[in-house]
Amino acid sequence: MQHGPLTAEELEWLDDMLARYGTDDAVLDASELDGLLTALLSAPEAISDERLQAIIWGGENNLPIWDEVDQQRFLDLVAQHKNDIAERLKEYPEQFEPLFGTSSAEDLEVTIVEEWCIGYMKGVALTDWSALPAHLQPALQAIALHGKEEHFGEVEKMTAEEFEQSVEAIRHAALELAGNWPLH
Repeated sequence: MQHGPLTAEELEWLDDMLARYGTDDAVLDASELDGLLTALLSAPEAISDERLQAIIWGGENNLPIWDEVDQQRFLDLVAQHKNDIAERLKEYPEQFEPLFGTSSAEDLEVTIVEEWCIGYMKGVALTDWSALPAHLQPALQAIALHGKEEHFGEVEKMTAEEFEQSVEAIRHAALELAGNWPLH
């Protein structure tokens, strides 16, 4: 298995596989997968690789039926990406960057944080975060603001400056939360 960050080509391949084999309950893209893996690495307890695969594909009944080469490549790339995130969170926090999506509209590039935050909150829902200290609750809320549908109305009412500040808070929040429990 390779080490280090995934290449743009590898991330695109993951996006293609997630789109090809995904269901309505599956992880939609590499950005959501990145958020999910970041939360699982930061969680109070680890989950098995088998459970992770079921979560990625939206349940055990939705696991793809694909050839062994693609399956092995997918598993290897997910493991490599997870290891890279873990290394950055633990050893090189200054290099940690959430894998946000982008979109171009009218010659402007717009950062899309929702998928990453939705993935993170899916990861939070998989283990018991109730012991999260009160001083870290605002960090979790900074991610939940963009990752839970119940907060989307708040986001829509934000000024451009407030929105930008809320986006900038996500990276710092993920780093704070990663420091609470030992990384998995």
